[in-house]
Amino acid sequence: MTSYSITPFDFTSTIEKQAAEHEHLRNWPVVYVLNSPPSSGEKQGYVYFGETLNFSVRMRQHWANEEKREKLRTARVIIHEEFNKSVCLDLESFLIKHAAGDGSHEVMNRNTGVVDSDYFDRERYNTIFQDIFQEMLEEGVFQRSIPEIVNSELFKLSPFKSLNHDQATAVVDIMEGLIEDLDKETEPGNLLFIEGDPGTGKTVVAIYLMKLMQDIGDGRDVGEGETGDTVFSEFFVEGNRERFDGKRIALVVPQQSLRKSIGNVFDRTPGLNRNMVMTPHQVARDPGMFDVVIVDEAHRLNQRSNQNSGPANNEFIEINRNLFGEGGELKSQLDWLRKKSRHIILMLDLRQTVRPQDIAREEFEEILEQQGKKKRYRLHTQMRSLGGNDYIQYIYDVLSPMPPAKRLSFGEYEVGLVDSPRRLYELILQRDREHGLARMVAGYAWEWASKKNKSAIDIDLAPDARFQWNQTDTDWVNSRNALHEVGSIHTVQGYDLNYAGVIIGRDLRYDPESGELIINRDNYHDKKGKENNKLRKRDTTEELLRSMILNIYAVLLTRGIKGTFIHVVDPPLREYLGRYFSVIH
Repeated sequence: MTSYSITPFDFTSTIEKQAAEHEHLRNWPVVYVLNSPPSSGEKQGYVYFGETLNFSVRMRQHWANEEKREKLRTARVIIHEEFNKSVCLDLESFLIKHAAGDGSHEVMNRNTGVVDSDYFDRERYNTIFQDIFQEMLEEGVFQRSIPEIVNSELFKLSPFKSLNHDQATAVVDIMEGLIEDLDKETEPGNLLFIEGDPGTGKTVVAIYLMKLMQDIGDGRDVGEGETGDTVFSEFFVEGNRERFDGKRIALVVPQQSLRKSIGNVFDRTPGLNRNMVMTPHQVARDPGMFDVVIVDEAHRLNQRSNQNSGPANNEFIEINRNLFGEGGELKSQLDWLRKKSRHIILMLDLRQTVRPQDIAREEFEEILEQQGKKKRYRLHTQMRSLGGNDYIQYIYDVLSPMPPAKRLSFGEYEVGLVDSPRRLYELILQRDREHGLARMVAGYAWEWASKKNKSAIDIDLAPDARFQWNQTDTDWVNSRNALHEVGSIHTVQGYDLNYAGVIIGRDLRYDPESGELIINRDNYHDKKGKENNKLRKRDTTEELLRSMILNIYAVLLTRGIKGTFIHVVDPPLREYLGRYFSVIH
């Protein structure tokens, strides 16, 4: 395969004339980069990526844009004798998403949508992409290596991802439905559901939709001569700009930790800002109405229950009184959102409900039944785990009353039992050195003594394996000492890890006589996780608690992209799981 070239130009009024002197820049598929480095005192520069058949004309169109004239200084055009349209779209997407994850430049592109499609010889072209990236890293377009970028929250939560086909289909269907509904006088509370197992990219779709709606409303690049070949180009027309311009949109994230991480990404993304990432309480207290609210991890929305503190209880009561008046005392956070927004898009996985305060599964199922199939979209393709959909289902099967008939293996995915807790820690340290983002996590089978006494040990498994719970509730995965701590379900739900070291405590056990997985309520130390809901007269029964503890371990066991190591405290449970996982020494 012949080599590529990267030709630099000054981004000035003469660039069209200069480029026209090159035959390949008048009629050949190329990818180009416009950028300016961070100026003195600024944290970020600016960058724009594109692909075109006529670089010369495209530069004239960009030079006519006042914002680009002011912010961009240099153009680089990437030429390869064997580039075609598919390759150029793929390279453009590759560079955009890595620039967003790098964070050294503000990415000025809109996200019109490149689907992660295969094409002839793609694997060989991808090796060239790596070389192109490395050259641009040396020239200052990027500041971090690809492994560093891929492990960053800016990359993992970026709105510039290449969507897979079922993600793109869901986005197209939702956007078409929203456009139709925005033309009507719809009543508040119109619901749409996107369902999917762990790792299918529900959070990616939520963030992508936020950016897409905002870009359409802003009119970003409309009329600049875009080729219109990408998936969502059809939505960037003047009529839709009016539909979305000035609309109030918000992304509701119930979990504190994930909310902060997404807020960090929004702060560095044109068109988005941290204030768009909200709690259910913030939406409920807002004096105005929202046009569209997207809820990530919607299964974590709360029903009316005893809250963590007296002030939190009073706030819940006050919100219900203000929104619903007399008779609305038991309304849930979902009811708040339906009252405060015309359209609500819920990212949902009912197998990830982990606390009695979460809205009951049967309530969601009833709403889903009422909505019918027209308002429901399903994500199928596993995006997180190298073990694929088979691994995710295998975990659920192992934790079910009908376990697999035989042990399965999952190719390159590294999974197995680790008998020694010290060895588990050593494996996580080793994988973190090799790949980054390796963390230990555990079920809530130990008290959180270090919350009040910072020197206390929470999880004492052996003289050489003594750990504390996560010492921060927000963005723990990326915190300074996370590698040496153990994260709870509330710090990792919604996050990706390269490797997860999962500790299964004595809250989950195995009864050899009955052949059943059982729980020990006394060894489950999340007080809110087993509290009865007296307000709704709903007891946290053994069956309900068992389902939530199993959900917790299913979530923990499906965090790892490259692998999962499992240490089991209960000997009979360790023997049971040994039927399905080999031992790693």
